[in-house]
Amino acid sequence: MAAVGHPRLSRAVMGRLRLASQGLTGPGFGSVPAAVRSMPALQAQDLQASLWAVGQRVPGSRLADVRAALDRGEIVRSWPMRGTLHLLAPEDLKWILAITSARLVKSLAGRHRDLGISSADVDAAAEAALQRVAGGAAASRAEMFQAFEQAGQSTAGQRGIHLLAMLCQRGLLVQGPLAGNQQLVVAVDDWIKTSRTLDREEGIAEWLFRYLRSHGPATERDFAWWSGIPLTETRAALAEVRDRLVEVEFEGKSYWLSPETAALLEDGVPGQRAVLALPGFDEFLLGYTDRSIALPAHHADKIVPGGNGVFKKTIVAGGEVVGTWAAPGNGRGGAVVAEPFDGVNGLRPAARKSFELQAAKYRRFLGLDRP
Repeated sequence: MAAVGHPRLSRAVMGRLRLASQGLTGPGFGSVPAAVRSMPALQAQDLQASLWAVGQRVPGSRLADVRAALDRGEIVRSWPMRGTLHLLAPEDLKWILAITSARLVKSLAGRHRDLGISSADVDAAAEAALQRVAGGAAASRAEMFQAFEQAGQSTAGQRGIHLLAMLCQRGLLVQGPLAGNQQLVVAVDDWIKTSRTLDREEGIAEWLFRYLRSHGPATERDFAWWSGIPLTETRAALAEVRDRLVEVEFEGKSYWLSPETAALLEDGVPGQRAVLALPGFDEFLLGYTDRSIALPAHHADKIVPGGNGVFKKTIVAGGEVVGTWAAPGNGRGGAVVAEPFDGVNGLRPAARKSFELQAAKYRRFLGLDRP
């Protein structure tokens, strides 16, 4: 059946539906592991930003809760797709890597030639790394790089991080518990006790289904870009799961979302007056190849100045990005500063008050203010 347009759909409503799918409005998720499992991979290139991304999706959670989930192995951080770090449920890591790693490694072949990394070099680094973390030991990045050097593998330039990422791609290592503001590296087989096994077709279908439930309304192209899965395989997977999803048409494109989220179109999409202070690199923006629904193209350079790949923290009001915010000293100095796109009028009084409540929530999350 062809997608059917809905009279209530607009860019702002589409954005609010995405907020609801991602647990950013409504009841959210009941625990840190539940939030990460639902997403089902949450952008974590910036570790501190990813901790707040989880905190925003788990009402009442604190920084210590998210850190504890990492320390207990209830969530893990690795390079599952796009060569970018994400948070995942531990049982999902191996089957997702089985789907994505070959294509990603192939895409890095040229860079590895430039760095002088051969398959034999990766094998040597793997042997040294597994000896370093044998018996359940954990190693800092510096300690792992030292092990590489002792095995005759230079870590100069970006060679060290590429070797480490390759060992994570092979499913040998994963980033585990925290030591201060850095994450220690552990052996996958010691750290992850239970892993699921899915074949490629089954895995892509499940991954697509969970993505559309957690990110919808989204398109098949959004998932293909987000996951790195070829569009032909994405379309085949969509044919397997479409009967459990709802299709809507917006601006001539088919979007898919969960029945629960679609029902909000009849009951009232929440968040019309909601203001959120989201971290940089949040899935609300980075989870889609086309970000224009939430972020007008003429403001894109204000989020990623000069296209440098570093995403600023965003203020989202009513489902649309309306500005950025900053917290000098990670908010520990008390200042959480709004930087609205409208530099003349700023935020409206109600939105300003809501942003102040978000700033207070952020400080509570960090443990700086009492509830």
